[in-house]
Order: sequence, then C-alpha cells, then structure tokens
Amino acid sequence: MGHSLRLALCATVAATSALQIPFLNSPSRTHDQVAVQPSEKPLINSTAIQEAISGDRLLRRAEKLYEIAKLGQEEYNHPTRVIGSAGHAGTLNYIYEELLKLGDYYDISNQSFPAVSGKVFESRLVIGNDVPTSAAPMGLTPATKNKEPVHGDLVLVKNEGCQSTDYPTDVAGSIAFIKRGTCPFGTKSENAGRAGAIAAIVYNDEKEGVSGTLGTPSPYHVATFGLSGDEAEPVIKKLKQTKRVDAIAYIDAEVGSILTVNIVAQTTGGDPENVVMLGAHSDSVDAGPGINDDGSGSLSLLEVASQLTGFSVNNAVRFAWWAGEEEGLLGSDYYVATLPEDENQKIRLFMDYDMMGSPNFAYQIYNATNAINPNGSEELRDLYIDWYDEQKLNYTFIPFDGRSDYDGFIRNGIPGGGIATGAEGIKTKKEQEQFGGKAGDWYDPCYHQLCDDVGNVNVTAWVVNTKLIAHSVATYAKSFKGFPKRTTSVVSEAYVEETKYHGPRLFV
Repeated sequence: MGHSLRLALCATVAATSALQIPFLNSPSRTHDQVAVQPSEKPLINSTAIQEAISGDRLLRRAEKLYEIAKLGQEEYNHPTRVIGSAGHAGTLNYIYEELLKLGDYYDISNQSFPAVSGKVFESRLVIGNDVPTSAAPMGLTPATKNKEPVHGDLVLVKNEGCQSTDYPTDVAGSIAFIKRGTCPFGTKSENAGRAGAIAAIVYNDEKEGVSGTLGTPSPYHVATFGLSGDEAEPVIKKLKQTKRVDAIAYIDAEVGSILTVNIVAQTTGGDPENVVMLGAHSDSVDAGPGINDDGSGSLSLLEVASQLTGFSVNNAVRFAWWAGEEEGLLGSDYYVATLPEDENQKIRLFMDYDMMGSPNFAYQIYNATNAINPNGSEELRDLYIDWYDEQKLNYTFIPFDGRSDYDGFIRNGIPGGGIATGAEGIKTKKEQEQFGGKAGDWYDPCYHQLCDDVGNVNVTAWVVNTKLIAHSVATYAKSFKGFPKRTTSVVSEAYVEETKYHGPRLFV
C-alpha cells in the first residue's frame, strides 16, 4: 500500500517537473508505531475530541505546509501546491506520512488518476478601441493560433450558442460573440470552433464578469474569453444595428494531462457498511500556496484524524484528500464515478470542508435541503445549525451550488453538506455585525493569490470550525440514529438545473 502510493507520487513529479523530492521515500511502519486496538479505547465522545483541538497544532501544520509549497518555486517562481507541481507532490507525501504515524488505526489507500491541467501565461482582448477590464480567459482554454494575436470582426451568435445552427456562416474566420445561458461554456466554444471561429467571447447575461471554465478539452475548442454584461452591452447594441465591431484576441496557454493522486484513510474499526465520509482538497491554484484554500480544510481533517485515534467508533470513518479540485473537482468526481453501486450505498453522508479560516470570515453553512438534495442533506445542515447555536455563535447560509467537492457525491445520490468561511464574496454590513471584520471586502482578500500564506488564516475561525468538524465526525461515528437511510443513487433534476458551478469556476 505504501509502496504503491510512493510510486504514484513519484510518477506525479516525473510527469510534470522531473524534480526529485528527497522525502518522497516514505518510511514503513515500525513495530513501536502499532496503535492500541480500537476495542480497548473509549467510545468516541464529541466534547472530548473537541477539547483536543489546538490552534498551536494547526498553526504548526500550516507552517509546515507553507515550507512544502516552496518546493514549487523552481518551476513557478513562487510557492504553490497546484497539481503536477513539486509542492503538491510534497503535500501528498506529508499527508501520507502523518497518517502512517497513526499506526494501524487507519487503512490508507490511494487512487491515481489522469487529470487535465491548464496554464494561461498571457492574454489580451481589444474590442474596437477599448481594452475591456473584465475580459478573462476561460479555464482550460487553448491558445490562439500559433500563440499569436488573431484579428477579426465580432459576429453575434443567435440564442445562447448551444446549437450548431445558432452560428451564422460569417462566423468562420471571425470572433464569435456568445451569450451566457443554459449550456456549458465548453459547448459554446466547441460549437464556435466547429463553425470556423478563430476565437470566442462569452458575455454575461448579468452585469458581472464571467469566471468560467471550458471543462473537458475538445479538439474543437477555440481560445475563449469571458466578458461582463456591463462591457458587453454597448458592443451588442452596435452589432444589432449591423455596425462593424472588430477585435483582437490573444491567449498564450497550455492544456495538458498529468497524473495525480487522491488519498483515502478509513478506520479499521467501526461498521464498514455505514461509513461517515468527509473530505478536503489537497491542491492549490498555481498563483499561490493555498494555505487557507484549502490548506486549512486539509489540515483540519488531518488533525481530527489524529485525535480520533484516541477513541473507538461504531461506524467507520473515511477521510479523503482530493487532488485537482481547483481544476474542476477532478479528484472527487473521479472517486465517485468509479465507485461500484454497493460501495456507493455504504456511504451514509459526505461532509465537505473547504476554506476553514478566511481572515474576514463568516461562519457559513451550505443550505442543503432534502427538497433538492439527497435525503439526509438537511439533517446534516441542521447538525451544524445546532452546534453554532449551542456555542452561541452566529451563522449564515450560502448556496449549495457545486463550488466544491460535495458536487459529485450529491449528483450520485449521496447526502452531503458542509461549512466554509468565505472566498471572494463580499461581506455585508449585517455580517460585519454578526462576525466582525470589514463589510465591503472579500471574506478572503487573498483568495487564489500569492498572499494566501500562513498569515492569511484567521486562527479563531479555524479552531472553531475544526471543533465543529470533530463534532460532526463524533456524532455520526457514534450513531446514525434519526438519520435517513440511503435509498437511491439518483439525484433530483432540480439540483442539476440549479447548479451553475463545477468547482471554483462557472461552467454554465
């Protein structure tokens, strides 16, 4: 088991940067590391495991993770733990070695899978005489031809560009101007490419910009930008008046496939037919070290997993560290998609913990209801509500909209939910009254940036939420009394229709 993971990690490094990481050679267990058998330990107790959570221990882990992120400097010129980097390989190794220290309390496994990774090195969009400030390359976009600027007229696409018939013949050799709508951005880009467009711009149907992804690469994808509704409006007006609008598009980008790894650890004790599952993502974006996003969640899981070894459990607990979340939930999607039906049914619920310590935090609960989500999601939501109430802490609800690794579980009928502390969203005046901080600023001003380092984590929020993670594990590891039984692996169409995100980027 250890040998296979080391091979996978080495392959990850070899496939991307060819760097050699000295501590990839993880030690095997020694005899003095064998844990006390779970049956000899007291039954899990929520209060006791919460009391074991320490801010000092979490901070030491964060400092270690930042040092690991520095392994990415040689290739990226700054610390990063993006998939395929030495920093991410080091992160996987650190998680694995920390789990090994816990002896035989856990069965540790890994899941290697191919992942798509994209980089945009430079981009520029000029429309007429203007350079739109909201223009942003789509995730996983290909480059413009020969990685050079391309020039052409904008051609307004009919409807929302979801059908090949929406593209007029004069889009060939031109730049397709497409309204955001009901189908994925990747479909629009592919249709534009098939119609002969040299590039595409997807403009928002609302004032804001579009931070989207094309998703699974297609040979027909063309270089694609997102554009805000505000900046698109005068362009649309001119095009509808049959006036000519020319543009220059330039993207220097690469899209490729790498090998990466999910790490999964399940208690050897507890009923394996009734599994409590929770996860966090092990990767960062390429722009920075990702100590809050999602180093905080990954390290919270690692600390709870460590403290859980002091107890026995009635139900098996399964911890997971997903790779490729920032590229579009790749690791969690792959994991759930490859689960046999009988294994799917064993997972009673999945809890997602992504960004636990944002500096301008709010205590956020995913508003997962049974009306739209698999039965049991609402009961999990209510567990979080009850805990915050017991602690006399304020909380707020946020959309359950596919932005993190719970999405694949929900789509495959597994109840889910989670908590967060906020990303690029704006804190309201009411939330300032509830949680402190500064209204009008992002919850995490360093979201997806180089400054997401150790100093970017609010330790108070991180400790509070790690205690809540411990409580969620303790509750269900002890009993599923009153929690709905699994019935189906089919999710309601309402969730699918309402979900516009697939990870941190919009895909529709």
